[in-house]
Amino acid sequence: MSRYRDVLLFFVLATLWGGSFVAIEVGLAYYPPVLYGAYRFDIAALVLVTYVLLTDRNPFPRTRGDLAAIGLSGGFNVAANNSLLFTGQQYTTSGIAAITYSLVPIVTAAVAAMWIGESSLDLRGSVGVVLAFVGVGLVAQPDPANLTGGVTLGVALIFVGVIAVSFSSVGLRVVQTTFSSVALTGWAMLFGGLLMHGLSLGLGEGQRLPATELPALVALGFLGVLSSAVAYTIYFTLLDRLGAFEINLVSYAVPVVATVAGAVLLAEPVTATTVVGFVVIIAGFGLVKRHAIAEEVPRLVSRVGGFF
Repeated sequence: MSRYRDVLLFFVLATLWGGSFVAIEVGLAYYPPVLYGAYRFDIAALVLVTYVLLTDRNPFPRTRGDLAAIGLSGGFNVAANNSLLFTGQQYTTSGIAAITYSLVPIVTAAVAAMWIGESSLDLRGSVGVVLAFVGVGLVAQPDPANLTGGVTLGVALIFVGVIAVSFSSVGLRVVQTTFSSVALTGWAMLFGGLLMHGLSLGLGEGQRLPATELPALVALGFLGVLSSAVAYTIYFTLLDRLGAFEINLVSYAVPVVATVAGAVLLAEPVTATTVVGFVVIIAGFGLVKRHAIAEEVPRLVSRVGGFF
């Protein structure tokens, strides 16, 4: 029974995170980007921190390590990443944004190699990183006459957000915490959301209350509750059950969901070059993670066989 539940949760997670890129596109018609992101995490933090306070025995940060983890995750993973993502998505489709975001596992491996000396990046792994960047180049399709605008600018902003996520992920590996991953995520969302409100004011964005139009309400509710609070709870549940390799495969299901949903719901175009770029990124992931693939795929195949 647990196999069915895990598979179902995996696809629910991919759907929620993939749908978030479409919801961002919808909401950007009603809000300036950083303010929109801040409202997302206001709602997410309210839901998740309340859940933690009601269910967790140790819900509050108690050590310097706890505070450092909240600072890393809230500052980089929430505030920097989402400010760049929401701003970048003004210039891209949902699918292109999600494909660019699928670089997170690859960039994280590169950051880990440089920061904490993880040795997974040998020559072929380094080729995989380069291949992934080539894939992003195909997705972005840079125009030499317009490198500071259009899709190229959007992809560049989202890619800097990917670096922020990777920096946060690696940094959290060297910080000792005393509370759960869900509690950390809740407090990080609260801290990051406050930072985004400050950044929105500093950027001179027009401040307004949440929009009352139905599309805006649905998009913000989906982002704040489903693709943030609920999705991250599912993520950490599956991380405990499946392990890092299998759960990170969701990074390559999310762009498929975002691309299909964007095409169906928003009539966003999907070009052959974009699809090829995504395939090249997956090939780069295969080179970077080939040792993990060799170790985990037999176990994954056995689990899938047992499922059927």
